[in-house]
Amino acid sequence: MGDRADCEELVADCRMRMATDLLAHTWDTVVLAALTEGPRRRRALRARIGGISDKALTEAIHRLTGNGLIERRYFPEAPPRVDYALTALGRSFADGPMRALGAWVTEHGDELFEAQERLTA
Repeated sequence: MGDRADCEELVADCRMRMATDLLAHTWDTVVLAALTEGPRRRRALRARIGGISDKALTEAIHRLTGNGLIERRYFPEAPPRVDYALTALGRSFADGPMRALGAWVTEHGDELFEAQERLTA
């Protein structure tokens, strides 16, 4: 394959596919949104989100950490404390594509719902 930036097929190493994969998991963008207000401990993060299972939160944290969007910070105090925060890359994703998608959904959400209702009618 040629330059990954100009790939025409959505293969695994295509940058467009990598970017869309960031939106593919249900809870990932929700976790990112919950961290836009600042670092949170796991319990506070789960409470802020609501409705997320511990397993789903763990999986989202692992994916987001692996993609460099959030960081796990350990504080060696008594008792030990761990919190999660957006990285610079995570902040740019939340402030860029996620914000743009949110604006698009706000503008076109009713149209999406109407289209879905026509499908199920």
